[in-house]
Amino acid sequence: MLCLNLKPLHSVRFRPHSFLVKPQSLRSSSTSLRLSTSPSASASMSTSSSSTIEHFVLFKLRPSTDPSKIDTMISSLRALSSLPSVSHLSAGPILRLRSAAASELAFTHLLHSRYESKEKLSEYANDPAHVKVVKECVLPIADDVMAVDWVAEGVVPGPIAPGSAIRLTFAKLKEGSDATELTSALASAKDDAEGATLVSYGENFSPARAKGYSFGLLAAFPKVDDLEKLTGGHVEAIKEKVKPILESVIVLDFVVSEPPPSSAHL
Repeated sequence: MLCLNLKPLHSVRFRPHSFLVKPQSLRSSSTSLRLSTSPSASASMSTSSSSTIEHFVLFKLRPSTDPSKIDTMISSLRALSSLPSVSHLSAGPILRLRSAAASELAFTHLLHSRYESKEKLSEYANDPAHVKVVKECVLPIADDVMAVDWVAEGVVPGPIAPGSAIRLTFAKLKEGSDATELTSALASAKDDAEGATLVSYGENFSPARAKGYSFGLLAAFPKVDDLEKLTGGHVEAIKEKVKPILESVIVLDFVVSEPPPSSAHL
């Protein structure tokens, strides 16, 4: 998993082996992310077969980056989809930034991967192929990175069709706000996402890398034009209902990438 712990480039020394996520029950600081491999920790990381681990990483690449290096990063990330722990992986440019917070942070690219369990996510994180891509292809050209992970209950793990359009939302609660109100609103949004082929939401379990964003929601549609179905009507009413408890919201769109050629090498 690309669980990168980055500060502005001029003030940070990158440590690729610290990009690994802890279980939600463990406390972590923004400068020390370590993966526990003890049997008890492994057991606590289990999730049911009817849930999916959603893993998102947003990248802000330097504007001066040679396009060939960006292409190499994207192709190398996509090649990680062949790892046995991965149920789905897509990587590519962000299509559209749809909120003020998204525009301010100015992320340019995105990786989305899915796993059957937190154990599988950990296997991906520790895989030498993943570590190599992070060190050689991501860190040299990234100014900023954030990551959000959640457990999508009742969602069967599996790939999302290439070419699907996805609306991604990250929410940051105001201090002291009741998270149950937001959870209820996300459930309503799931029920009202007309035409969506997939809706997934949950509470982030990797807070150290998420810039304070504690909930995620994705809605997938067959094509880009379908994203407009998420505006107006009851969806707008839901937004107004939760607006008082939210400090910030990142909203963006992206398109699921095509799988890499079978001959791709990690």
